[in-house]
Amino acid sequence: MSETALTHTDTTVAPPMGMLAELTHRCPLQCPYCSNPVELERRSDELDTAAWQRVLREASRLGVLQVHLSGGEPAARPDLVELVETCAHEGLYSNLITAGVSITPERLAALDAAGLDHVQLSFQGASDEVTEHVSGMRGAFEKKCAFAGEVKALGLPLTLNVVIHRANIHQIDEFIDLALALGAERLELAHAQYYGWALHNRSALMPRRADVMTALRAVEAAQARLKGRLAIDSVVPDYYAHGPKPCMNGWGRQTINITPSGLGLPCHAAQTIPGLEFWNVRERGLADIWYHSPAFNAFRGTDFLPDTCQSCDRRDIDHGGCRCQALMMTGDARQMDPICQYSPWHDEVQTLTLEEAGRDEPFAYRRFARTARQA
Repeated sequence: MSETALTHTDTTVAPPMGMLAELTHRCPLQCPYCSNPVELERRSDELDTAAWQRVLREASRLGVLQVHLSGGEPAARPDLVELVETCAHEGLYSNLITAGVSITPERLAALDAAGLDHVQLSFQGASDEVTEHVSGMRGAFEKKCAFAGEVKALGLPLTLNVVIHRANIHQIDEFIDLALALGAERLELAHAQYYGWALHNRSALMPRRADVMTALRAVEAAQARLKGRLAIDSVVPDYYAHGPKPCMNGWGRQTINITPSGLGLPCHAAQTIPGLEFWNVRERGLADIWYHSPAFNAFRGTDFLPDTCQSCDRRDIDHGGCRCQALMMTGDARQMDPICQYSPWHDEVQTLTLEEAGRDEPFAYRRFARTARQA
């Protein structure tokens, strides 16, 4: 399709600040907490280079400031350097979200020369043993550490990203030490979110409350101790919270997500909500999707929320929480997030954490390799 001009007239909707560009669902790791959909998109359905470049140009015109190049593993795309170059040409800040196990020093140097702005490197464990247990890949920890060194040698900013769960929650202090040793400017410690494949592993991933509290205290102490030296972002586990987080900072408020095949989503897990109509960048311009897509407008604002939320002083702060979580636990995506202490379902959530955190079940690994061969 040809590039389209901005056509919106609704000044109450601001343009998105960021775009998550899921370039592919292919990945060399098999992480049980993967938040990608249960049904992965095939390599043969992925947008080609020209389509992604058009989307990036439209993102710049729309007002997007930052593009997160993600997956799966974005390095599985042979055109990654070209896409980074397009970001740089269009004035888009590019953040590469990678497992760091398949990018050679030569290719990283090419990405740097193309204008890459930032690298976000995932770690599954703070040791070789835990990393292999979680990722399903032998030698992954050593490769990640070597890759981090190459990133710093080029002078690129580095963030370490860790998904926290039962198998690695005991390594909080080690993750902090690792981030300092590798020269990272930022460390993100985000507790697992139970969507997609991660939902299948909830009983294997759910940490115990005592471990969660210990981990949060360790993070708070490190944040105070390392202020100005290492920025530590902490995303607490929803299931142990009193109130919901402002998911995506509000549905269709700040971020647009584009899947490998080109679907425009308000959030990563939006496809779990039945009845929503998602538009594709193959047929629609990015601005048209952002401003006019039925999926984006389905839960914008707070008017759809129940009366209890309408009278709450946090209504415009947390926006009622997560729509996908509301659907999953109440059967109604328009309900308040059951994480909220005022939700009729809140006690059920607390019971669930006690039951599932008490189980020691094995991981069901994400077998990406089999899906990647489909074409």
